[in-house]
Amino acid sequence: MTEIQNTKLYNLEERTFKFAKRNRMFVKKLPKTIGNIEDGKQLIRSSGSVGANYIEANEALSKKILF
Repeated sequence: MTEIQNTKLYNLEERTFKFAKRNRMFVKKLPKTIGNIEDGKQLIRSSGSVGANYIEANEALSKKILF
């Protein structure tokens, strides 16, 4: 019996970038109401911070492993 290997690459940096980009495109399509503008700003900030937090945590882990 052969062992099944997990060949799926997670590539989270690229995926979080695409997530933030899709959110920006979504917000651009919303009607320009006061609520949508404010909520859209928050959605853009929070979706962008997901990728930034991932990169920062990944770099901190890399530094920790080296030392």
